[in-house]
Amino acid sequence: MVANARIFHEREGLWYHGGAVLYALTAYALGIAGLLSDLWWVNLGAIVLWGHGMVIAAYMIHECGHNTVFRSNRANARLGRFLNWVTGTCYGTFEDIRHKHFRHHMDNDDAVWWLYEPFFRRHPLIYRVTRWLEWLYVPAHELIMHSITVFTSFVIPRRRDQRLRNVVIILVRGTVFCCILWFQPKVALGYLAAYLVMIHVLRLMDSTHHDYGPNPTLFVNNPPSRFGGREREQEHTFSCPVSLRFEKLNWLVLNFGFHNAHHARPTVPWYRLPAFDRERFGDDPARFIPFTAQLRMYHRFRVCRILHEGGPLDDLQGATGSDYLRACRQARNYGGNGVSFLTSF
Repeated sequence: MVANARIFHEREGLWYHGGAVLYALTAYALGIAGLLSDLWWVNLGAIVLWGHGMVIAAYMIHECGHNTVFRSNRANARLGRFLNWVTGTCYGTFEDIRHKHFRHHMDNDDAVWWLYEPFFRRHPLIYRVTRWLEWLYVPAHELIMHSITVFTSFVIPRRRDQRLRNVVIILVRGTVFCCILWFQPKVALGYLAAYLVMIHVLRLMDSTHHDYGPNPTLFVNNPPSRFGGREREQEHTFSCPVSLRFEKLNWLVLNFGFHNAHHARPTVPWYRLPAFDRERFGDDPARFIPFTAQLRMYHRFRVCRILHEGGPLDDLQGATGSDYLRACRQARNYGGNGVSFLTSF
């Protein structure tokens, strides 16, 4: 335990963080193995398990970005880089992901390089195809963001110095995927399906955490900040736990739904967030956006949210069922897309 205290951010980190990483890698391996089966229901379960393993890996990248795993910044970065490969987001660097996410916390803002609204307006055909795919529950909007990540050094001028690294990773991952597609096509297609599972889960959890829009200041020197103090930060941050009654269900997303608590103190590790949330904000369930209502919103507004910026989310807390959806329409708030912490632009 003494060694754990020296290495990990907290002594318990070995068991909680270690267990999360072990689960992610085990789910990844079992997902591949399950797709080698001839039973369709095993294949389906393998896809879901594989996708969830990548979800947990993604949230552990978030933990590494906040240095909640190890005491050493370098050790957190090493684990974050490794998990970037697990989630398929290694084309950009972990350092770029962490920098953008720090800006999100420090500026109370969504500092970005690329705005998708003007892009869709300039390319109406791409917009129409995106809408059609989103209606079919294909997260095309998010896939555009992840595609830019794949070619990040060729798309973003400030990242040109990463081109050699970018090309090597594209060749390595592309070669491996093509080999798997040739020898085990079901595994390759299963990976793509599992990847979509990960994107849907991450996007669902991100969709109502904040009600401010993107701000193209990521590469602007000394940009005007929207930061208005920690009280304003909490006013524009919202929590949507998977369950308040069965608290352990929130481990499915490493307690990411307790977002007000995370923004109040970003260095609190995932396994302490529910307790810290109660300590800081009390236990009034009306503070939370109901998860079932959020699922309805995610389904109902999956097409119109692509291009419509929403209004404030203040009136949505405590509402349920049709009342929640009615409040969403009145506020013109349909949830957010393209705000994943895995994209660094």
